[in-house]
Amino acid sequence: MTQASPSDDGADPAERVEHRWAALSVVIVVLLVVIATFAGLRQAAMPQARVETVDPRTLHLGGEFIESNLGSALEPDGSITVRGIGQQYSFTPSWIVVPTDTRITFRTTSADVVHGFLITGTNINLMLVPGYVSSLKARFETPGERLMPCHEFCGMGHEGMWGRIKVVDKAAFARLAADRRRLSCVE
Repeated sequence: MTQASPSDDGADPAERVEHRWAALSVVIVVLLVVIATFAGLRQAAMPQARVETVDPRTLHLGGEFIESNLGSALEPDGSITVRGIGQQYSFTPSWIVVPTDTRITFRTTSADVVHGFLITGTNINLMLVPGYVSSLKARFETPGERLMPCHEFCGMGHEGMWGRIKVVDKAAFARLAADRRRLSCVE
């Protein structure tokens, strides 16, 4: 009968611990794959709760996105609704005015191809898809000017597709809104 050396006694328990951790790691990875697969399939199978459509060929003829309805509008509840259109190679309106510390709803769409609507320095980021209305609620805490580049390649003039947003004090916005129904292109 041979006697086990002290190094052999420690190898067996250590090997079992390693096998357990390896098995646990495999189980965790498999569980994450199952969760990701389930979430992806469920998202693909379930439609969005609310999808708004619009005919991109007739945006300018009537409805919510006619030219006289674009820009910032003060709603009866005190919130602001900003309506806009992305089209090759511009945003309409190209300059948007909004107040600070106010709930703002951006409602935008595209008249031709997919565009991106991004406001620098914020988490506002929308895809403008022809035929669909993209909507996002936001609030600006500080006044200032921000850029709105198109971040989805939309054709040869894409690099020149920029807009601006001017965030002004709430009182200044109220003075501007008293004179006009819609605000845009204010310098």
